[in-house]
Amino acid sequence: MIKQSAGILLYRRSYDLEVFLVHPGGPFFSNKDPGVWSVPKGEYTDEDPLTAAIREFKEETGYDIEGNFIPLSSVKQKSGKIVTVWAVEGDVDQRLIVSNTFEITWPPRSQKIQSFPEVDRAEWFPIGVARQKINVGQVPLLDQLENFLTTGEL
Repeated sequence: MIKQSAGILLYRRSYDLEVFLVHPGGPFFSNKDPGVWSVPKGEYTDEDPLTAAIREFKEETGYDIEGNFIPLSSVKQKSGKIVTVWAVEGDVDQRLIVSNTFEITWPPRSQKIQSFPEVDRAEWFPIGVARQKINVGQVPLLDQLENFLTTGEL
């Protein structure tokens, strides 16, 4: 079965177009930066994708999100996961995010269960910087957002 995720690409227009991305928590990503940031997203199965995206945004950031949700075309990541995303204009303080946690055995084979945040940090990036930070499979989402904001079309 193909895994599906739904997410929110939050953007704001200040001096430049900026997008809000999150960095995955846990020991596997602690020393990685370019190519691992993501839109706040999460897996869903039998749920409306937009409802799932809004729920996942709250779970990963602690923020409720509302506005005019713009449906972007789904993208397929290297893992095969299909990611469905909506863009919405808004603003949140990245310093105040609160993320759900997950538990894993860490270090491996230690039999010690440790808890880690799903997201360990978030940041607003100018769109050019975001292209370097975001998971390569999600770069087309940035292209779609820019195109929509420039032409009004997806």
